[in-house]
Amino acid sequence: MKHPALALLAAACAALLMPLCGCAQAPDATSTPNPKDTDPMNPQPKTLVAVFSATGTTKGVAERLASAIGADFHEIVPAAPYTPADLDWRDKQSRSSVEMADRASRPAIAGAAPDLSAYGTVFVGFPIWWYREPSIIDTFVERNADALAGKTVVPFATSGGSGMGDSTANLQALAPAARVLEGRRFRASVPAEDLKAWAESCR
Repeated sequence: MKHPALALLAAACAALLMPLCGCAQAPDATSTPNPKDTDPMNPQPKTLVAVFSATGTTKGVAERLASAIGADFHEIVPAAPYTPADLDWRDKQSRSSVEMADRASRPAIAGAAPDLSAYGTVFVGFPIWWYREPSIIDTFVERNADALAGKTVVPFATSGGSGMGDSTANLQALAPAARVLEGRRFRASVPAEDLKAWAESCR
């Protein structure tokens, strides 16, 4: 027969050890398990770099950014490619001049955007035209506004000297349920390490 004091000690030790075994117990049927807890292979939300680039300058920056941060890459391609004449800002009748003069302009895009449900952050790149984002960027953001809801959108741009203007505010208005961060302009030759440092500061 066990001594009563020893029996009490054994019972107390058993009670103390029970919480340590909790990770091996089945989850409470009334609770909603966290997918990250129940599936250790559950991936983190991915990052997408989407870019429109009429001449290839901004595309080069976007490709370096995507490579530096391990993001997926998507090019926003116009249904009708821009010719050099289309891009002549000195001609008020050129295609780009006409589009940018009309805030309601929505140039058509070839193809569809990738499924945005897997992405937590979407970087959107473009050249600065008339001190703001090109109208085709408005097409992309407006078309995907529902898919961008709850996601972080980070604009970035290249230009010959103009700043971002009201691009950030414009994109926020087009995707009101997204979190649009303040954009940044880069020179065409910006190194990958600078892009990576900037991208990490946006998260």
